[in-house]
Amino acid sequence: MKIIVAEKISASAVAQLQEPGWTVLTADQLEGKLEEHLETADALIVRSAVQADAKLLEHAKKLRVIGRAGVGVDNIDLEAATHKGIAVMNTPGANAVAVAEQTLGMMLAMARHLCRADVLMHAGKWEKKSLQGTELRAKTLGIIGLGRVGMEVARRASAFGMELVGHDPFVSVSVAKEQGIRLAGLDELYAASDYITLHVGLTPQTTGMINEASIAKMKKGVRLVNCARGELVNEADLAAALKTKQVAAAALDVFVEEPLKNSPLTLLENVLLTPHVGGSTFEAQEAVGVQIAQQVKEYLKHGVIQNAVNVPSVSAEEYATMQPYIVLAERMGAFLAQVSEGSIEEISIRYSGHIAEWKTELIRNGAIKGILNQALEEKANLVNAAAIADARGLRVLESHKAKASTGGAGSVLSIFLKSSTEEHMVKGAVLHGDAPRLLHVDGIDVEAPLERSLIYLRNRDVPGVIGRVGTILGEESINIADFSLGRRGVEKGAGQPREAIAVVHVDGHVTEEVLAKLRTIPAVQKAKAVRLF
Repeated sequence: MKIIVAEKISASAVAQLQEPGWTVLTADQLEGKLEEHLETADALIVRSAVQADAKLLEHAKKLRVIGRAGVGVDNIDLEAATHKGIAVMNTPGANAVAVAEQTLGMMLAMARHLCRADVLMHAGKWEKKSLQGTELRAKTLGIIGLGRVGMEVARRASAFGMELVGHDPFVSVSVAKEQGIRLAGLDELYAASDYITLHVGLTPQTTGMINEASIAKMKKGVRLVNCARGELVNEADLAAALKTKQVAAAALDVFVEEPLKNSPLTLLENVLLTPHVGGSTFEAQEAVGVQIAQQVKEYLKHGVIQNAVNVPSVSAEEYATMQPYIVLAERMGAFLAQVSEGSIEEISIRYSGHIAEWKTELIRNGAIKGILNQALEEKANLVNAAAIADARGLRVLESHKAKASTGGAGSVLSIFLKSSTEEHMVKGAVLHGDAPRLLHVDGIDVEAPLERSLIYLRNRDVPGVIGRVGTILGEESINIADFSLGRRGVEKGAGQPREAIAVVHVDGHVTEEVLAKLRTIPAVQKAKAVRLF
């Protein structure tokens, strides 16, 4: 075996790769000849500087795996790697402890005014009275996002005697309970928490989630920590709340613009700012290198693939046939996750027709990926989606009904989603070779395209609804590309209007303000925006 370590990792990580008969070339041994050495390499390990793009991979004649010592894989062309049969792995969670410790350190610094105390002492001032702080003990910590980092924070905060409240629609009640966390809705978490810490990924739903409206729902004097993504916080709104003391203090390691420039936060004394160093510890960097070395070694020796970010082993022909249904499954899952409320408990997937005879793991994982990635910090992909769901205590069921009658479509995919508060089921199919279409929602025929921006409406089937919806969207300069409407075939009872569902395909972004206007229509019972990519 020949392994190229194209960027610097720790000596102990390189030592993990040493095996009798194996050749390991480190960055300082390449002498600028990476492309030449890649011709005969079995594995390539990179960090973030080396661009493993299609051009470089043209030289990879026998490469089997690319290991990324880190999380992001923006410097790796996944499509090119997949096409060449190269597995791509990363190391999610290797810095979870480092980020969790930074979070707790920031909480302690705010509670005990440590930064101001240090400044005063260096200025020769002894001001004990003004530095009287508070304890973390018996305070309520709200953790938004219960992935690897969120759970590590919970474990450490529990040791301080804190009460833990968590919000994560993709963690079951039982898993949260094992860590002493009480699951709650966001509004309840905001109202109950003395400290709030963010550990969610960046999605259209989480972008700017900490803003004037959400801050108003928080307990006065709350303290906020963000070591996740800068875009989660509206910095201007936070600065305003810090001035009024609605937010007593904030500690931020990440920002919308990095390096931080022209931010109102830099002018405030009750803000602790660090330059995105949450994961920057010796131990974390060591762990990243050792972890990727172990993963690459296991794959080369035993074919065991861990933390893969591209598709598992299928032939090029199988993947080409399956790919439109993977897209269908992912978009159906994303649709369900965005129209549902409550904590997810069960995902059930049924394959009807020819797809029931295929290897359906990729389609299944596409559905799970679409559901989980609406709010998950640790991004699910076609390889790890099922494992993430299992780790979070979510039941995933599958059933196959081969070559059944499918109502005019050659193959139909059905996905059932059960949450703590409601249940939904959708059916879909691939039409015209590659067009993902919605066929049914909760037993009502609603054929609609599954693409870009949608508005999901549930309403009573009475005159005037469609016209009023069109008027509101027109007033907001939102163009309707497709309006699909269906209703139940059986009336509820004498004089009772039937239930109807509409899926409106629109051009442009649908804001919460637009949805609020749609909800003012008397017959409308629910209005939600759905974003599909």
